[in-house]
Amino acid sequence: MSDEADLPPIEPAEITAAPAPASGIVAAPEVVERKGTRGGRGARIEVIGMTKHYDHGGTHVSVLRGVDLVLEPGDMVAVVGASGVGKSTFLQILGTLDLPSTGSIKFDGEELTRMSPSRLAEFRNKKIGFVFQFHHLLPEFTALENVMMPALIQKVPRRTAEKRAADILGRVGLGHRLTHKPSELSGGEQQRVALARAMVLEPELLLADEPTGNLDRHTGEEIHGLFVELNRERGSSLLVVTHNPELAALMPRCLRMVDGGALEPAELNP
Repeated sequence: MSDEADLPPIEPAEITAAPAPASGIVAAPEVVERKGTRGGRGARIEVIGMTKHYDHGGTHVSVLRGVDLVLEPGDMVAVVGASGVGKSTFLQILGTLDLPSTGSIKFDGEELTRMSPSRLAEFRNKKIGFVFQFHHLLPEFTALENVMMPALIQKVPRRTAEKRAADILGRVGLGHRLTHKPSELSGGEQQRVALARAMVLEPELLLADEPTGNLDRHTGEEIHGLFVELNRERGSSLLVVTHNPELAALMPRCLRMVDGGALEPAELNP
């Protein structure tokens, strides 16, 4: 994102890497107040009548037509559907990376479509985490420094940002990879770093677009498990767009998007 390009150089971290864990996923600390899929610190999202169309070369293309959705705080929802029905467009609009043509998006009662671009950027950096099919890590920085980025953008003190980043990297099984750059990590490790980066500020909404699409089955299953565990621990509302039925089946709620963006319940395991 453009916000990252203006950051001052990051000095080498002075945090000692932890030994490699016996398994990829580190046991979570005991969670009391935010256990379960509701009642955490996630946001309530209400989408009403969302549309999105494009006009190109005299052609009017309607991608989304009247999408409605409610996410309660801490909800975990998967959205499946055929390619081209508008899933990624919907996720990008929900994450304020794009604006709807018409309709309403309320985030804990606050209308997002009326915010200025600068206010939207600030809101997005603070409240929303993203995980994409490609990790989008900055190649010149270490795993620790990549995960620190969102905290530094929010002007979190450097030492606090380092601690938060090291803690969440340890949680996803990369406590022994803090000083490694993306080119020195496997594909699964890179995606773990991307997930840690998305979660370092404990966003109220976590959005994931085909987060395991580039991974082998075993690694993808581990990442799937991490999504569910971290959501239950930290309480973010979670929406995952995926073609993977195994990931979708992990979510308590699964919706299918059909042509035009209509969302209907999907039964993956009848």
